[in-house]
Amino acid sequence: MLLAVLLLTSGQALAMPSLEYERTRIQTSLYTTHFSPRDEHNNQQDLVGVEVHDIARWFAGTAWFKNSFDQPTWYFYAGREFPFWQPSDTLEVRGKLTGGLIRGYKGEFRDKIPFNRYGIAPALLPSVGVRWERLDADLILFGAAGAMVTLGVSF
Repeated sequence: MLLAVLLLTSGQALAMPSLEYERTRIQTSLYTTHFSPRDEHNNQQDLVGVEVHDIARWFAGTAWFKNSFDQPTWYFYAGREFPFWQPSDTLEVRGKLTGGLIRGYKGEFRDKIPFNRYGIAPALLPSVGVRWERLDADLILFGAAGAMVTLGVSF
């Protein structure tokens, strides 16, 4: 449903990746909150991520962070950006959708994310964000568990 809304709002067809390099983005987490907070939850993720984007708005990335239970975690993903509003060449409001694999929820916390039976789980993360010149800020929803604000720079 969210993907359909993003596609309709963007006014673009879901074109295949062009594999023509456009930019690289490095990002970090600024703020995290859990919708049902518990004492055991970590809200300081220390995320470090890198994305490589093509000119058709497809991208691939990887991120390292401390998960909700303070365990080192990796997210390997691919995704697409969907522009909502672009009043100028330097300012854009857009949605993003990533899909990939998460590794790092272990031990007693293994079952805190769905389908993590073997230590690697699928993930689908929607976000909305704004890009101004080389800076990006995103609000990422991680399921029904919470949300994270990230800040990135592209070069």
